[in-house]
Amino acid sequence: MLQFVTGNAGKVREARSLLAADITQFEFDYTEIQSPDPGAIAAYGAREAYREAGEPVIVDDSGLFVDALEGFPGPYSAYVEDTVGIERVWQLVEPEDDHSASFRAVVAYCDGTDEESVRTFEGEVTGEIVAPRGDGGFGYDPIFEHDGQTFAEMDPVEKNAVSHRGRALEAFAEWYESQ
Repeated sequence: MLQFVTGNAGKVREARSLLAADITQFEFDYTEIQSPDPGAIAAYGAREAYREAGEPVIVDDSGLFVDALEGFPGPYSAYVEDTVGIERVWQLVEPEDDHSASFRAVVAYCDGTDEESVRTFEGEVTGEIVAPRGDGGFGYDPIFEHDGQTFAEMDPVEKNAVSHRGRALEAFAEWYESQ
């Protein structure tokens, strides 16, 4: 059994579609350390969640990294979305020459209490920041364009096929199934 530490049932469904393992949702409010590195955040959370669950867990952390803003908002994306909003992020990027950005995700797996018990798996998708469009998705999806469509314009299957989280979960699945 593998516990996915999240309050988002959609993440669990995505993981189940990619992994041959028995995955259950484990809602646990782990400490989210402040770091510019999503891998460090996910690894810390996975260690803490493992201590709580007492069995193998996965934790993910992700962010939107905007090149013209030197990687901002990065791992602080949820806070920026909640306090400033996605339209303000677009307004910051709009006058810039470079609208390139990437979504990055890290899945951290933990099956013990020592440093070696945590492994991380990364996924990334590149695109551009654009004026908001589309009705689907959540978060920054309306302003993140990949291959001519915003994530909010893609159906969930199409988005999951190229998403940063999907790529990180695929890397984890390949490793996990080989163990």
